[in-house]
Amino acid sequence: MKYTRLSKEQFEELHQEFINFLATQSITADEWAAIKTNTPEVAEEELDVFSDLVWEGVLSKVAYLEHISPQQIHLFHLTEKNMQLIAIKLKIDTIDLTTNQGFDWLRNNLLSDDVEFLTANKDYSEDKALDKFKLIQQGSVITKGNLFKYFEKLVLGE
Repeated sequence: MKYTRLSKEQFEELHQEFINFLATQSITADEWAAIKTNTPEVAEEELDVFSDLVWEGVLSKVAYLEHISPQQIHLFHLTEKNMQLIAIKLKIDTIDLTTNQGFDWLRNNLLSDDVEFLTANKDYSEDKALDKFKLIQQGSVITKGNLFKYFEKLVLGE
């Protein structure tokens, strides 16, 4: 397995897609029930293969990720060529960016000496999808990129 198995809730959401996946392998509902009962290791493998297929599809479309922690925000733009990062770091620890109040403070104090902006570009490894997946595993969430685009204009003047 290349990524991680989907959760029970994710499998439930993708129930029809999983049925279609089994159908592409000519596995009927009755056969699937028999596989789960008689050869659970084969059933596990099918769940893993399906999970990887779903992750591959999702990761191929991801363009923006965000990771917000109490003192830092990491905004990623995942382009064809590389990963672009805008990082915002607080030099004080009395503000928590994961709260509405902390985010409001940041919005009102962007030009403060207590706020530091960093930018970086990083080339992908040989496996672009796995690079994206690792960022998600580390706590990043998929977004539409609104924060990245806002700070890109502010920091880079683009």
